Amino acid sequence: MNEAPPPRAAPLSYAQPDVSVWDPLLRLTHWSFPLLIPAMWWTAENDKWALHKRLGLVLLGLLVFRMLWGFLGPETARFAGFIKSPRVVLAYLRSGAGKSAHHIGHSPLGGWSTMVLLVAMLVQVSLGLFAGDPFDGTTGPLNSLIGVALADVVTELHETFFWVIAGLIALHLAAICFYAARGDDLLSPMVGGSRPPMAGVAGIGSMPWVRGLLVCGLAAGLALWVAYGAPPLT
Repeated sequence: MNEAPPPRAAPLSYAQPDVSVWDPLLRLTHWSFPLLIPAMWWTAENDKWALHKRLGLVLLGLLVFRMLWGFLGPETARFAGFIKSPRVVLAYLRSGAGKSAHHIGHSPLGGWSTMVLLVAMLVQVSLGLFAGDPFDGTTGPLNSLIGVALADVVTELHETFFWVIAGLIALHLAAICFYAARGDDLLSPMVGGSRPPMAGVAGIGSMPWVRGLLVCGLAAGLALWVAYGAPPLT
C-alpha cells in the first residue's frame, strides 16, 4: 500500500508592518515638556532667573508649535482627530475605557486630558511673560506692558498655578500606568512613532515636512518676537 504523501507546509505569512502613529516633530515636542517643566521649577527655586526666562521662551515656542500643529499636522496630531464630544467620551467610558476600540493616537478621554494639559501650560507660560518685579530686575519680557500692581497679581498666580500643572502631570502619569497595567503600552509608540498592526486601522501616512518646517519657523519667530518685548511690527 502506498503511503499518503506528507501534508504540505502552510505558506509563510509575512508579518504586517507596524502602524505609524506619531510624527517625529510631535514626539520631539512631547518629550521636551517633561524636560523643561522640572528645569523651570528648579531654576525658579534657585533664583536662576535668566535661565528661567530662556527656558520659558523655548517652552512658549514649543507650545505655539503644538497648537499650530493641531490644525496643520498629521491625523493624530490634529485636534479635530482627538477632541470628541461628551457623548463620545461617555460611550468610551461605558465600553470599559476602550477595551475593544480600534483607533490610533489619543483615546476620546486621553484627547481631552492632553488638551487640558496643553492649555494649562500655555496659561502658565503666558502668566510668566508678564510676571516679575521691575524693581529687583526679575521680570518677564512683557512685564512693561502692564502696571506694577497687576504684575504682582500675575506673579502670584504664576507661582500658584504651577501646582495645577503638577497635578495635571500626575494625572497624566497615572493614566499611562493604568493603561500599562491593562497591557496597552502608550510610551513605546511615543518613543518610536509606531505600534503593532491593528485590524482595520491604517497609519498616519508620510510626514508633511514642508508644512512642519513652516510651522517651526512661525513658532520660533513668535517666541523671538515676544523675547524682544513684542515690539510693533510696523
